[in-house]
Amino acid sequence: MKRSIAFASLVGVVLMSGISAGAETLRLEKIKYGDMNSWVTRTVGESRVIGGNKRTIYEIGPNTTIAGENKAYVPLGGSPWGTSNVYAHVSGIHKGSNAVYPDVRSGADRCAKLTSKIETLKVLGLINLDVMVSGSIFLGRMIEPITSTKNPYSKMEMGVPYTKRPKALVFDYKVDMPEELTRTKATGFGGKKTLPGRDAAVVFVFLQRRWEDAQGNIHAKRVATGGERFKVGSGWKNGHQIPLHYGDYSSQPGYQKWLKLLPKERSYYARNSKGKMVPVVEEGWDSADATPTHVIVMMSAGSGEAYVGSEGLTLYVDNVAFGF
Repeated sequence: MKRSIAFASLVGVVLMSGISAGAETLRLEKIKYGDMNSWVTRTVGESRVIGGNKRTIYEIGPNTTIAGENKAYVPLGGSPWGTSNVYAHVSGIHKGSNAVYPDVRSGADRCAKLTSKIETLKVLGLINLDVMVSGSIFLGRMIEPITSTKNPYSKMEMGVPYTKRPKALVFDYKVDMPEELTRTKATGFGGKKTLPGRDAAVVFVFLQRRWEDAQGNIHAKRVATGGERFKVGSGWKNGHQIPLHYGDYSSQPGYQKWLKLLPKERSYYARNSKGKMVPVVEEGWDSADATPTHVIVMMSAGSGEAYVGSEGLTLYVDNVAFGF
């Protein structure tokens, strides 16, 4: 299946120094723009009915500012990264959402800041609507403008072409964790609700072998799996590794059930050879020696449940690479 993002655009400079993994040293291949030092800046002019604010939105890509307002974003500079930052145009209303930011790590070095927060809309200057959003970045792209709230995965093209077999996903991270042992559910309707238990930041990586049938449906087998939940705050941890488990992960020691095969109704989406967004249906685990066709990487300040999160939970990430 032909894809618009070439494999060469995914992998950047090979870092010859490597990184130590206990007794083993991994050679790193940095994902393009994975140093988080360059960002695209754009503006959404929100409709007057919800306040008429000018909203600045950031994307991971070349350092540039897009002139004008309310333009659907298409990744620039061959960037393989999508974010949860989005421009929506629903029922005639223009709205922007931003929960991923560039942040200063030290000096001129920047990182990505992903945060969970409440966005408040004031409708007609009278009614406040609160919505919980969690910042996320992923390999793929968001399809803009968002025109409805139905089936959010269908607005995300998840995964990019990739045929290598790394041992780990490697990155630097820091976590700010709120003290409250609760989560907030805020959908914009019916007020905010407090739920027991604190949320977690998550990072996961899937390697898939995809194929397309004659009807344009996309199928996949899971080649490798890795993931981690971050439940406590921490300072910067450099060169953190998430190992990749090849083959049937469910039968391996340390299996984490939340990384199971995706059920059909929760499939991620991709664009088929006819240009249509369709579900990528995982048919099963692949053999441990299979060669992937695509990689999915997701990093988020929330565990994934829509409109639910711990306000203030923030995940900072930098220097994202694959280790071999």
